Order: sequence, then C-alpha cells, then structure tokens
Amino acid sequence: MTRGIGGSDAATELARLQDMSVGAEPIGDAEFAARLQRAQQLMQAAGLDALYLNAGTNLLYFTGTRWSPSERMVGALIPAQGAPRYIAPAFELGTLQGFLRVAGDVHCWEEHESPYRLCAQLLEDMQVTTLGVDESAPFFIVDGLQQAAAQCRVQSATPITAGCRMQKSAAELALMQRAKDMTLEVHRAVARILRPGITTGEVTAFIHEAHKRVGAPAGSYFCIVLFGPDSAFPHGVAQPKALDEGDMVLIDTGCQLHGYISDITRSYVLGEPSAQQREIWNLEKAAQQAAFEAAQIGASCGSVDDAARAVLAAGGLSPDYQLPGLPHRTGHGIGLDIHEWPYLVRDNSTPLAPGMCFSNEPMICVPGAFGVRLEDHFYMTENGPRWFTQPARSVDDPFGS
Repeated sequence: MTRGIGGSDAATELARLQDMSVGAEPIGDAEFAARLQRAQQLMQAAGLDALYLNAGTNLLYFTGTRWSPSERMVGALIPAQGAPRYIAPAFELGTLQGFLRVAGDVHCWEEHESPYRLCAQLLEDMQVTTLGVDESAPFFIVDGLQQAAAQCRVQSATPITAGCRMQKSAAELALMQRAKDMTLEVHRAVARILRPGITTGEVTAFIHEAHKRVGAPAGSYFCIVLFGPDSAFPHGVAQPKALDEGDMVLIDTGCQLHGYISDITRSYVLGEPSAQQREIWNLEKAAQQAAFEAAQIGASCGSVDDAARAVLAAGGLSPDYQLPGLPHRTGHGIGLDIHEWPYLVRDNSTPLAPGMCFSNEPMICVPGAFGVRLEDHFYMTENGPRWFTQPARSVDDPFGS
C-alpha cells in the first residue's frame, strides 16, 4: 500500500465516520427571491416577456421547487414582471404545493388534456410574444409549446439561466464546501481499506455507505472505481478488474448536500509506484497546478485549458487530445448539476468572474497501462482562484498522512 494508507477494514472505517452535514443551511427564501429578481432583470434586458422552467435543476434554482422531469409537463412560467405561474397535472396538485417555496398560482391539466394548450392560454393571457425556454427541457416539450403557442417566438433561455447560475452566492459556496469536505473524508477512509483482491463493487458499496455516514442521505451521487489498466478509461469499463499490487487506483466520487454536488478524484498506487507511474502522476499534478494559477479574473476559460496542456506538451505528451495525454477538457462548472456552465475548454472565451466554480482535472491517459486523474475544485474570488479542497500531496502520500 502507498505509504501512510491501508491497514484497516470497512467496518472500522465506517464506525469512525461522523455526520459532517450538521449546521449546513439550505438556500433560504430571500435568496430565491433575489434569484428571480435577477432573472427578470436579465429577461428585460434580453427582450424576453417570459421564461419557461421545466422540472429539474433550473426550476429548483429559481423557485426552490424540487421536482424530477418526466413525460408529464411540470414547470413554471416566469414573467418579466410578477409572480411565477406553475403548471402541473391535476392529480399532482397537492404534492406540488408541498414542495413550493416561491408563491404562485398553480394551473392544472387533466390526464386527457394538453398541458401545451394550457400553457399557450396562459402565455396569451400574459401577452407574451417572446418566450425563453429552459435549455434542459426535452424536445417533446419544446415542440409542444411551439405548436400550441404559435403566437410566441421561442428561443433558448440559456443567457438567463446560465447568466444567473454561473456565479455562486456565499450560501451556495458554503454548501459546496461542506459537500466536498464530506467526500474528501470518504476518500481518506476508502484508501485505508484497499488490499490486493478487493473488487470495484466492494469499494463502491463502501463509498456509498460512507457518504451516508458523513451526512449525505442518498449516499453517493455517483462513483467510479478503476484499477490498473482500467484507470486509463476516464469513465470506466464494462468489466472492471479487481485490485492487484502495483495497480494505479482511480476513485472519482461525490455526494449531494441540499442539492449541491461534490466531485473529487484521487489517483495513487497500491504498493510502490513504478518510475512511469511516478513520472505521470507528477506531470498530472503540475498540469493541475498550472491550470489553477492561470485562472485569474478576466482571463478566458479556454486559457486555463491551454495552461494545463502546455505543461503536458512540455512533458512530452500531446498538446491536443491524442494519447498518451489529456483526451478531454480540463474542467467543468459545478453546482446543482455536476456538469454545468462554464467549461474550461479550448476556445471558450467566457471571462472568469467571482463566484464561478470549476473542477480542475487535466487527466492523463496512458493506453494499456494506467490513467491519472487528480480532480479538485476551485472557485473564483475577487483576488483569483481558491481551492475547495487541497490537491493531493504526492503519489506516495496523497492525503498528507
């Protein structure tokens, strides 16, 4: 086992974990009101009369209404001025009312009726001629709205939704910080139980339960566990191998806390790292640090990706997407969605601004051998980037033990 890691078992580690979610406050009503006000300001500036938010994270972000999208239309119309108007199946009225955080009339449709006609009538009553539609809404909803509300010009609501959600508030940053602290503690615990022969299924089950123990009621939001050559595949393989001495270990996992998501990856070796494993691990760490240092207020998102790739190229790897090298973008935004705007990817000219949050994960894949992904997240302050979690220390001592 890598020095400072190991020598424990699942039962012992689970017993040591404590609920870390105590005191973490969900988003309050005043912030939801401020979000709607900001959205309406952007709508007026963009010439939009109303915004349709479909069930999902956009509806949650702006109204506090937690509802999963399905084949039935559930959402809200946000006028450029005034209160939201909710749309839902009649049989769900009582349930929906229990989830509402922002007051507004609920307009219902029966199972044999068209929710799009109902929505079109509301738009006509509101004198809406230009409608921004939630970019996450499925095609059948967009198509239904376009056919029923022919008087409206329909366009993407992304300038409004992303315009609000890209820059996090202090309350959002606090929830994300706590969620990431929870997941990092889980990472430390799982490293101590690794042994030759352990399966990815055993590790995944441990991580799921460990996330519950630290205060994530649903357990892991996601979990990727890869050993040896499998770790060269960023999102896994169909039949993952068990752990052997000398294997690279890649564990990527996260949880949710009041809707906000953590996402941390650690890579290290079971046993003594080979010269190649050590070289690539150190190159990965250098690329991650270069990306962090390049993330300055006003710099473009694309320039952060460029900085990471420059380090890899100087180390003899591809400056593009060829392998061995970095086959994907350097990072993604995160919040209520695990991947959201903006993205640290080549040619993205979006300027970095305070409150933006990113993963920093310029993964190196060496086909047939191993992969190394060190993923931590940072957020932008007025004075530059700040880590949510401190990066791994070294391949020999990734958790600073």
